[in-house]
Amino acid sequence: MTLTRPAAAEPPKVGLTLAALRQAKALSLDELSRQAGVSKSMLSQIERNQANPTVAVVWRLANALGVSMADLLGGDKPALPPVTTVAAHATPSLRSPDGLCELRILGPIELAGTFEWYELIIQAQGALASEAHEPGSREHLTVLDGELQVSSGGISSLLTAGDTARYAVDQAHEIRNLGAVPARGLLVVLHPA
Repeated sequence: MTLTRPAAAEPPKVGLTLAALRQAKALSLDELSRQAGVSKSMLSQIERNQANPTVAVVWRLANALGVSMADLLGGDKPALPPVTTVAAHATPSLRSPDGLCELRILGPIELAGTFEWYELIIQAQGALASEAHEPGSREHLTVLDGELQVSSGGISSLLTAGDTARYAVDQAHEIRNLGAVPARGLLVVLHPA
């Protein structure tokens, strides 16, 4: 008689659950780090599924978030309230090295790499230049204030407030503010399924 051992189960990946619960409570990584007594770098690694927390860390996070450990360990489908709010000060943003462009990340982390949306603010004479994304990717830019020029595939288009451009981004592309005042828009990035 041969005994076979059951396949080892992988530890639960709590990253998406943690990120969703943190966003539902409108907490930044810094705020959750302080409340739970867990380093910001560890929280970031857990949310990106690059590290699995110890039982003690799960307990601290669950207490800080006001949920049970089972809710946190339940997998990638957290039970969230029907409405979640992210305060303006808790909305993460990225800045270009020259400080002329800012992308405020409006989409939830669990959609990153699939469907992303941002508030884009480009100061006068600033530009957001990007390398090619994966094949089939597209961006949709709606200008809210000012004027922006979009360039992709050797074609450029000038947009004014209210205009929307849809363009391929599986090649180098750029959004530029040629004006003398800041411009603002909503940028949606769609990655292929």
